[in-house]
Amino acid sequence: MLRNKEFRQFAILFSLIAAAAVTLGFTINKAAGMLAIASAAAFGTALFAFTKARYKSIAQISDQINLVLHNVDHLYISESDEGELSILQNEITKMMLRIREQNDALKKEKEHLADSLADIAHQLRTPLTSVNLILSLLENDPDKNERKALIRETKELFEQMDWLLTSLLKLSRLDAGIVVFKGEEIDVNTLISAAIHPFLIPLELHNIALQIDVPKGIILQGDSGWLSEAIQNILKNCMESAGDNGKIVIACTDNPLFTEIAIHDSGAGFEKEDLPCLFDRFYRGKNAGATGYGIGLALCKMIITRQGGMITAKNHSQGGAIFAIRFPK
Repeated sequence: MLRNKEFRQFAILFSLIAAAAVTLGFTINKAAGMLAIASAAAFGTALFAFTKARYKSIAQISDQINLVLHNVDHLYISESDEGELSILQNEITKMMLRIREQNDALKKEKEHLADSLADIAHQLRTPLTSVNLILSLLENDPDKNERKALIRETKELFEQMDWLLTSLLKLSRLDAGIVVFKGEEIDVNTLISAAIHPFLIPLELHNIALQIDVPKGIILQGDSGWLSEAIQNILKNCMESAGDNGKIVIACTDNPLFTEIAIHDSGAGFEKEDLPCLFDRFYRGKNAGATGYGIGLALCKMIITRQGGMITAKNHSQGGAIFAIRFPK
């Protein structure tokens, strides 16, 4: 305690006051002097005990802070009574718990980043390996038709890698919170037309029937460019699921509570164990033959939820999968 400058100053001041009181008491009479000595001793002892108890509490708070600074799992939280020091201790305890939670969150985020980088490396390695094999085949000088087929396959692989990198960049921008969504009025028919435009030729090539049931005049609030991106990711998933000679139905319903866009395909639907994880990043399904990178649906969910909407996916009662995008009014 004597290392504390303020406490030393107070002790010196108390000693001077006590000496003056004792001197004055003996000046009056001996009994008054003895009473002054007893009073000074009792007050000094009580002050010392009280100060020592406060220093002990401060030491406990210091130990708690030290535990957090050294990442010790055990955190001591003492029972506090009313008082300024107890209020300070409670606030420091809250601060330390908050720091501990932030540290745990940072550890999890670091682990997630490491896993994500490993997934990205794996996703890129697969098409790069295929390109390397194709180049090896081209070195053997195949015939003209085979060479054209290999070049076309190489081009498709590079397009896949370009899509993957572009989607990862969009995800990183959304994660960083640097994307500002517009809050414009969007005509749903216009939105659906813009979303399906890039798929018109692939739909025709694979003979996939497209049925659109969207009443005129339905309006929702959002960013048309990003929402079109989200719907395109769903359509891409539905086209892969429906396959040749399949069917995709896009329907929209509107009521006083919400506006919903439902996209239903005629594919095989989802495995039961896949349903809870469909929108998880890099999740490709339990099926060993699952295609894709596990990016599209994760990006789709992020785009929609960041604009106040929600998206669900389930197996349709009549077969196939159905995605529902819902925006509350």
